[in-house]
Amino acid sequence: MKKIAIGLLAAAALFRVNAADLAWTTDLPKAQARAKEEKKMVMLDFTGSDWCGWCIKLHNEVFSKPEFADYAKKNLVLVEVDFPRKKKLSAAQVKVNDALQQKYKIEGYPTIIVLNGEGKKIGELGYMPGGPKAFIAELEKVKPKA
Repeated sequence: MKKIAIGLLAAAALFRVNAADLAWTTDLPKAQARAKEEKKMVMLDFTGSDWCGWCIKLHNEVFSKPEFADYAKKNLVLVEVDFPRKKKLSAAQVKVNDALQQKYKIEGYPTIIVLNGEGKKIGELGYMPGGPKAFIAELEKVKPKA
């Protein structure tokens, strides 16, 4: 019994590492350049990471899962546009985030904006039930065909 418990804990730790590996950036111009070079989409996550219940739910049910991590590594450059209440952002980051919020006319959180490699908006998503599978299916609908 003890061996089974240790094995399950080790497996859970590996899954966490896989999802925790995701490289989120806050630099949209660099993300767009990378997406263009790697032929990926840019996914902007407009979030209130430390206070928005639906944002936290989206993170816990989708972004933290290995299935999403695997998809993201192959298809996405991830950008977090955060509007926290407790965590402090630099004045420069607040300014950048505010400008992005205005540009994409964000009215609520979470809002996910999907851009192609050229920086053109190709999709908009929010929280949806169904975990990574449902979320990935929606991303696939907006994904440019090669």
